[in-house]
Amino acid sequence: QVQLVESGGGLVQPGGSLRLSCAASGSIVRIDVMGWYRQAPGKQRESVAMVTSGGGTYYADSVKGRFAVSRDNVKNTVDLQMNSLKPEDTADYYCYLRGRTVLPPIRDYWGQGTQVTVSS
Repeated sequence: QVQLVESGGGLVQPGGSLRLSCAASGSIVRIDVMGWYRQAPGKQRESVAMVTSGGGTYYADSVKGRFAVSRDNVKNTVDLQMNSLKPEDTADYYCYLRGRTVLPPIRDYWGQGTQVTVSS
């Protein structure tokens, strides 16, 4: 079993910054991708930022230049530094992991979500 625990959400004013953190635990033997999704009220969940085991990164166009994803392969953690936040960044943010435990197959795992609200 794999558990993902997020922290760092909250209320911030437009233009402000927040840092989200996620720690993975459990009988993980392989992690291919870690990252973040978000879901705003009334909208579909969307990919925000990902980082592969090799260090490759992906960012949604809407966050490029403002968000930065980083990963610690030893601690099995992934962080999301969010700068220049906009009201449209308001959403529940979910930690994501693609990998497997001692038993295959490779699966997708999700955290419980942390709320980010950007408002004055």
